[in-house]
Amino acid sequence: MAQAQAQAQSEPRLRPADGTVPGPPAALLRHAALFLPDAVPRRSRIAFWSPAGEELPDPADLPGLPDLVREALGTVHPAGNSLRTRTVPSLVLPLAAALPLLVAAPHRPAAHPATRAWGTAARQALALVARGRLLPGLTPEGVDAWRVGPLDGEDIAYLRAVAAALPYEGHAAPLPGRRPLLLPEPEALVRAFLDAVADTLPRTPAAPVAAGRPFASVEPQQVPGLREWAAQVAAGADAGVGISLRLDLSSYRLFDTEEDTARDTRQGAGRDARQDAAEVRRAGAAVVQVHSLADPTLVADAGALWAGTATDRFGPRARVDAVLALRRAGRVWPPLLRLLDQPVPEALALSDPELEDLLGVAATRLAAAGVGVHWPRDLARTLSASAVVRSTAPGSATDGTAFFDAAGLFAFSWELALGGDRLTPGEMDALAQAHRPVVRLRDQWVRVDPDLVRKARKRELGLLDPVDALAAVLTGEAEVEGEPVPAVAVGALAALRDRLTGELAPLPQPPGLRATLRDYQARGLAWLDLMTSLGLGGCLADDMGLGKTVTLIALHLHRARPEPTLVICPASLLGNWQREIERFAPGVAVRRFHGAGRSLEGLSGGFVLTTYGTMRASASRLAGQEWGMVVADEAQHIKNPHSATARALRTIGAPARVALTGTPVENNLSELWALLDWTTPGLLGPLTAFRARHARPVEHQQEEDGGNEAAVARLAALVRPFLLRRKKSDPGIAPELPPKTETDHPVSLTREQASLYQAAVDEAMAVIEASEGIERRGMIMKLLASLKQICNHPAQYLKEERPRIAHRSGKLALLDELLDTIVSEGGSVLVFTQYVTMARILERHLAARGIPAQLLHGGTPVARREELVDRFQDGEVPVFLLSLKAAGTGLNLTRAGHVIHYDRWWNPAVEEQATDRAYRIGQTQPVQVHRIIAEGTVEDRIAEMLEAKRALAEAVLGSGETALTELTDRELADLVSLRRRS
Repeated sequence: MAQAQAQAQSEPRLRPADGTVPGPPAALLRHAALFLPDAVPRRSRIAFWSPAGEELPDPADLPGLPDLVREALGTVHPAGNSLRTRTVPSLVLPLAAALPLLVAAPHRPAAHPATRAWGTAARQALALVARGRLLPGLTPEGVDAWRVGPLDGEDIAYLRAVAAALPYEGHAAPLPGRRPLLLPEPEALVRAFLDAVADTLPRTPAAPVAAGRPFASVEPQQVPGLREWAAQVAAGADAGVGISLRLDLSSYRLFDTEEDTARDTRQGAGRDARQDAAEVRRAGAAVVQVHSLADPTLVADAGALWAGTATDRFGPRARVDAVLALRRAGRVWPPLLRLLDQPVPEALALSDPELEDLLGVAATRLAAAGVGVHWPRDLARTLSASAVVRSTAPGSATDGTAFFDAAGLFAFSWELALGGDRLTPGEMDALAQAHRPVVRLRDQWVRVDPDLVRKARKRELGLLDPVDALAAVLTGEAEVEGEPVPAVAVGALAALRDRLTGELAPLPQPPGLRATLRDYQARGLAWLDLMTSLGLGGCLADDMGLGKTVTLIALHLHRARPEPTLVICPASLLGNWQREIERFAPGVAVRRFHGAGRSLEGLSGGFVLTTYGTMRASASRLAGQEWGMVVADEAQHIKNPHSATARALRTIGAPARVALTGTPVENNLSELWALLDWTTPGLLGPLTAFRARHARPVEHQQEEDGGNEAAVARLAALVRPFLLRRKKSDPGIAPELPPKTETDHPVSLTREQASLYQAAVDEAMAVIEASEGIERRGMIMKLLASLKQICNHPAQYLKEERPRIAHRSGKLALLDELLDTIVSEGGSVLVFTQYVTMARILERHLAARGIPAQLLHGGTPVARREELVDRFQDGEVPVFLLSLKAAGTGLNLTRAGHVIHYDRWWNPAVEEQATDRAYRIGQTQPVQVHRIIAEGTVEDRIAEMLEAKRALAEAVLGSGETALTELTDRELADLVSLRRRS
């Protein structure tokens, strides 16, 4: 495989005279290629034929191949136990013209197997030519012909592998003039093909000086007088030998004696044969081996070659070639030149520095020069060092409670291992005393790096604080003197790591949970329970719509703490949290800590819901309350660690902290630090250190397009136990094709909306109660329209021409939250409203916020309508605002993974038709449907009817608001009155 890759990388590109690269016609490659050798190799050809009798393409339809001709081809086919001849049509190309086609064939799945096999052979031939593996030769008729050679062992093995894979269709032309019929041997045919390519490519017909020159001219040159010269050149190359070195440590000593040291000092650099012989006994030797270049399996010691016992196997020139090979190797590693002074260059005595060099960089240089170095089988090269982290405190706990507040530091020291087994202190002491590059350890020879000896001598690396200790064992890497080194944990720290990174044990269904958790939600619950029980906190960063809220509710029920759980969320999500708790955990107390009358008196478990703004203003009161858990929903609100919100949140203590967000990182990794430093204070160290060690390497490399993979992997290993991130596209998260999740989002009215709503109800009910008949029905319809417009935005109801948009609508605040999350995740969304006026307000608002959006309504021309749809489907605009009547049917908008109903059309079928613009055939991603409902209003009441009595609602409300005009005054008042939730 390595040989194939090297050949593919070194292939020269074949181009026709005009410089273009012809595209291989698929119609030709799907037929079988057959190599047709010629007496003059460069005149060989490639035939394409169909064993199944399929029609071949017309050469006129392949103008890029002007040399392609149609010929009748004699082929042999297997028929039972015999062979049968048949003449078939074929398309034939000269070898030079066929090479570009063959080279492309291995990458064409539709190509015939025989064509792919010859394409592989063509790639090998090109690689051999590019490596200069060419030898001159003559044909039996005395014609000049290049051939490939010399071939090394890998070349021969590759050739044989290609031949073994060649189907019969690739060598179906019988040998000429042979009876009985004989097919060419695939290996001989592939070798002939390689020679034909070698004879084709060096020719230079464009150079006039080449005309008539042997081995340069395209035309055959009769040069019988060069036969002996070519044979000598080829024999010298093909029959040559190479050398390798075998390390012999049979007499090697473990430690130097004083006598050894004194003798080395006396001898210095001077040596003679007797000193070399003594040194072999003391320090070992490199034994010279000779092997054939033509047959790498033929190997013998140089001593046997010089003794004459191997001459017959290597040929008469073997000694000369071996000396020449030694001389070349000596230029790479000079100690080998000493062998040339010996009568028999059979063994090189090695000094300790030479042995160390040969075990290191010298072996690499020699290998690059074709001289292999072979080690004793029992030489272990697996001695390794790692930095070990262990707690200095006796009886350390295996949980993370107050881990980062621990007063005790962690011991940090080197530990050496042989083949993965740690060395004992005694073995490390012995290693520390070693002064030789190889030692005997545990009944085997061990190569010793001087750096490892230094680590064995000076093992202690100091102390680590808890932050650095945990980072080291989670990432498996620590920094020592500015260099990264492997790090492992032992003892209690290893137990904590195993709990953080091991398999999660499933939990039973929490008591009181009125929901069946999906598999991934159950895994999320188990993970949150592990992190909170360890006192380390965590960030649940699932995509929007995957049920983070219900998972957190399940966690509260599972923990069953007497203290309440505090949930901080955007104001627009207060209603949603209360509804979800009441739905999934009925009977659990819920209190809103929001508004003027907020109070913490008389708390006894359950949930307390508050907003980020209220938390910031009342941080001291909240900090004085004992909490069982604090939850930050849409936790990207604390992504700036220096903001007043983040600082206030840090003052509220709790044994468990959980962050919920679908976008843990929006702009830079400092936001991730802010989240995790709140959930698990101290985890990532100081922000400045985190930026320097983790954030900058990752962000800088991402800007340069490619990424620092080591930095990314290190940061991922560090944060992975503390952040659980699942996306809707992950396998097993949303197995339905595709799933659709519908969510009602109740939002509170702003103070302005509530005032307008109450005034509109009071004024209209006074008139309605005094009216009857068609006038009354008209007044009710007008009231309902007014109330829906107030719920949408005061500017819509007041018909303001240049309105102030922001901070006046609860619905708009939630829409901003939803769009921020969707756009940051790279999603696309449809926003439906039944009012064009409201759609224009949203369009102006999103433009002011810099969110790309486009609007389609009933007045949009047909051509513009199609253009808008195409732009959205092509991903040019992420937010598509649509009026319900104009876009509720007939459009295919499967780019959207989210559908938002900004206001309710009180006929469920109409809403479902609008949703089906995204949730339809062709949709491949999960679809999240969001319905925004003004809490405590007529919208809220209708939503309850649709949820609780859907079948009845469809019958009663089938015509939308019209059915409501028949309600009595009391029923109508109950329907439209503003109800405030405590």
